[in-house]
Amino acid sequence: MFVRDCMSSPAVTITSDTPFQAALQTMQTHNFRRLPVVDKNGRLAGIVSERDLLHAAPSPASSMSVWEHNYLLSRLTVQQVMTRAIIITTPNTPVEHAASLMIANKIGGLPVVDAQDRVVGMITETDIFRVFVEMLDGQESSVRLTLELPEDKGLPFELIENISILGGELITYGAFGHAHGVRRILMVVKGISLLDVQSILRRHNIQVTSSVEMPGIALHQTIPFRGRIDFLSGALL
Repeated sequence: MFVRDCMSSPAVTITSDTPFQAALQTMQTHNFRRLPVVDKNGRLAGIVSERDLLHAAPSPASSMSVWEHNYLLSRLTVQQVMTRAIIITTPNTPVEHAASLMIANKIGGLPVVDAQDRVVGMITETDIFRVFVEMLDGQESSVRLTLELPEDKGLPFELIENISILGGELITYGAFGHAHGVRRILMVVKGISLLDVQSILRRHNIQVTSSVEMPGIALHQTIPFRGRIDFLSGALL
């Protein structure tokens, strides 16, 4: 999967002469935390975050009057607070590389630019989370297991065939760690019960370190403040 498959496009952009209040309003309207700043030709010139804007604003606790406070805000523009040293990505970049850039630089989003440095989209941590959920089929109820396999071996074809015969489907299979010649494997199966999957794995002498049946959760589902879900039962606590 590439950045172009999950980025937000077209990008919402602003210019360097955009007033502080207009930039903040744009972020609030679109529920964004950062905006690319472009020049008159649409080329990337910088990026500004909600934090940048709020840190640059005069403190309401200062001794200034309301009129002085509003006057300073009216004269503040994006050019005065934007970041010009920008980490970017492109539409054809693998999504895991973009995610690695965000992690390494501790940032929550990247402008996506074309060969002429024109902004064509934005990819954020929320987009990455959505890809993660979709890859693991997190919206559907399923069986999730952590396995340990020798580094030189994969899942036997017969095991996958046995799952299919019982009406199951192997959704995800991938390594996420290894040590001392052993790989840890995440396997996600849907369509059959946890007991059936465990029985199949035992027949093939595959070590299971954890296993759980997970309920489906819609991407639009929200949990009340301080609420949490017991994933073993699917109940909201």
